[in-house]
Amino acid sequence: MGQFDWFRSIGATPEAVAVLNDQPILFTILLIVLVAVILQIVLLWYIHFATLKPEQKKKKEPKKGAAKDRSDKHPFAFGLRP
Repeated sequence: MGQFDWFRSIGATPEAVAVLNDQPILFTILLIVLVAVILQIVLLWYIHFATLKPEQKKKKEPKKGAAKDRSDKHPFAFGLRP
């Protein structure tokens, strides 16, 4: 029983489990590569999002029945007192 025998339950072949039990560094390298790829994807998405022009961004539409802006009618809207 090696530490990677649980891979058999997810469909790994006995040969693959034997290789991982013999060389566990391969599993560590796999995890490091996956994390690096995910970080690159997040970075690329952020660069794409941050460099969008204003006309490319979707405008938020007001919801039906939402309260309208009435800040000009309220006496305390700008810290003014009657």
